[in-house]
Amino acid sequence: MKNILIALLFISTSSIAQDTISKLTLQQAGNLIDVKYSDKEIEMMLQDVKNNLVDYRKMHLLPLNNSVGMSMSQRLQPDKAVQQPILWQYDKNIQLPANKNDLAFYSIKQLGSLLRKKIITSKELTTFFINRIKKFGDTLQCVVSITEDIAMQQAAKADEDFKKGIDKGPLQGIPYGLKDLFAVKGTKTTWGAQPYKEQVIEEDAYVYTRLKNAGAVLVAKFTLGALAMGDYWFGGRTKNPWNLERGSSGSSAGSSSATVAGLVPFAIGTETHGSIISPSHTCGATGLRPTFGSISRSGAMTLSWSLDKVGPICRSVADAATVFSFIHGTDNKDASAVEAAFNYKPNQDIKKLRVAYAKNIFDKLDSSAQEWTVLKQLKDAGIDVHPMNFPDSESYAFDMIGIVIGSEAAAAFDEFTRMNIDDQMTRQTRNDWPNYFRQARTIPAVEYINTIRHRSLLMQKTNEAMKDYDVVITPSFGGKQLSITNLTGQPALCMPIGLNKQGTPNSITFLGNLFKEEEIIALGKFFQSITPYDEMHPERFK
Repeated sequence: MKNILIALLFISTSSIAQDTISKLTLQQAGNLIDVKYSDKEIEMMLQDVKNNLVDYRKMHLLPLNNSVGMSMSQRLQPDKAVQQPILWQYDKNIQLPANKNDLAFYSIKQLGSLLRKKIITSKELTTFFINRIKKFGDTLQCVVSITEDIAMQQAAKADEDFKKGIDKGPLQGIPYGLKDLFAVKGTKTTWGAQPYKEQVIEEDAYVYTRLKNAGAVLVAKFTLGALAMGDYWFGGRTKNPWNLERGSSGSSAGSSSATVAGLVPFAIGTETHGSIISPSHTCGATGLRPTFGSISRSGAMTLSWSLDKVGPICRSVADAATVFSFIHGTDNKDASAVEAAFNYKPNQDIKKLRVAYAKNIFDKLDSSAQEWTVLKQLKDAGIDVHPMNFPDSESYAFDMIGIVIGSEAAAAFDEFTRMNIDDQMTRQTRNDWPNYFRQARTIPAVEYINTIRHRSLLMQKTNEAMKDYDVVITPSFGGKQLSITNLTGQPALCMPIGLNKQGTPNSITFLGNLFKEEEIIALGKFFQSITPYDEMHPERFK
């Protein structure tokens, strides 16, 4: 009875409170915070500000003890594991494919083997992929710029090192692309947005520096949804390689589209709230969203300090493991980044892994859903898969991630709003950044701080729920897990599981414990060894 009365009180007071918010309220609020809103901007903001109030009311019904701290004041701490050398393997019997176009879908291991056997040079390989980018880039609308001069210099250096017997590891001589929110000296870094399309940042991002040191070859900077939202950028909309009538999702739009279409062997993306998982799911890529803080974000555009993450987008789990092994770590320029061991063993015994599935999320699916087939395939292969309840709606009673992203992103782009730079954005709907930043400026500091205190509790509940398992299998978009694990920092591995009835990819996600990427990678690699899904490629790009 008490809960019913509270719910009725919530509905009543929320309705009354929303009705008290008017256009005049927002105009007056703008005066308080030194921002002038136009009548059109106020009209667009109004409903979102009212919706925010509904979430504040939901939060106010939740207990919050005085002792609960702020999650953003913490740095996720890895265990004291020592980094062990990774024993990379190559294929001694590798040959060029009969159809050279098939080279576009070779793995990093296969390409590295060709380079080491001197069957092909890095310059030849780089030219091959640049030609594919020139051929298909406009079709997919996935390329911001081709870095041909940089690429040929780096490829020549890789070939020279091979001749000298210098082997920097499996990425040496391998072409790749960056999401265009990473700064690279001498290139434009557009953030996908019209106001910044001529922007040059004379800095080398941490992740670019690590890949350069590993001998990898930067061939292109790929599209992202403007300021890291969706798949619309200043040049158009990035396409899904399986269906050009559809977008690729975002915001790592170009990185996913280009990798799946064989324009590069791999690319780098970022995620704040689904920007690696969503385009990987939509395009059929294998995307690794590592633990928050496992890769320094220096030299990358900031959207949300407590949520932004960097990760590889590839065509296989083995490739994702290879790339991650070279980019994890810190340059001490990112206050959230730490050094954590990644002790990946390519031949790990997966039978020792403790594997579970999120039963409460799976149970919401239709019995014929493809995700159920994944569990059967693993069980048939001898993997024990146990049911567990993942902290879901009961632990996520209000739009926690919306308040966090709104507050932090609006702060990161403060002048963008105050100086009316937002008027230059190509998209101006209620669901785009200009309106999102404006309405987020009305979020009170008290509500933001209490939200991240609730986030601390969410972290505790999630870590407790997962501590008995190495891997938890979940639908990629089931329940609230995508929001929850982005808030808590858990690593996630998204992989294709075939095509749906519309002929576009579907996926599954493996979740892991903090800084334990090697465990979800081990099971993911095994899953791809017993299924054909990572070998599926869109016909028009073969």
